[in-house]
Amino acid sequence: MNWYLEVLTKYAVFSGRASRKEYWFFCMFNIIIGVVLTVIDRMTGSYNAKAGMGLLSGIYALAVMIPSAAVLMRRLHDTNRSGWWLLIGLIPLIGVIVLFVFLAQDSKPGVNQYGASPKEPAA
Repeated sequence: MNWYLEVLTKYAVFSGRASRKEYWFFCMFNIIIGVVLTVIDRMTGSYNAKAGMGLLSGIYALAVMIPSAAVLMRRLHDTNRSGWWLLIGLIPLIGVIVLFVFLAQDSKPGVNQYGASPKEPAA
């Protein structure tokens, strides 16, 4: 849970680097919370099938939109890529696959133009 909260405390920090662990734990908690909120939306009758979400899940999605983009950019920085690479995800199928491969790669060791590696202890 600390990985999730750490990303939320860096709400709009688009600089620096995010480890693979930080990014994927944030994604995992987002999915779990989204599923729970969707179940609650369905039980309370606030789920809209056309929109694909309900009131609570919609509010949550809006609330984590900026932190999600920020951690995604920091994760790309950790692989020594510009945050602009996230736009490749707009290309149907191929773009999403390429972005997934980038996000799954290990951190580049040492310091790069975006800062020190999050895996290495601070000196």
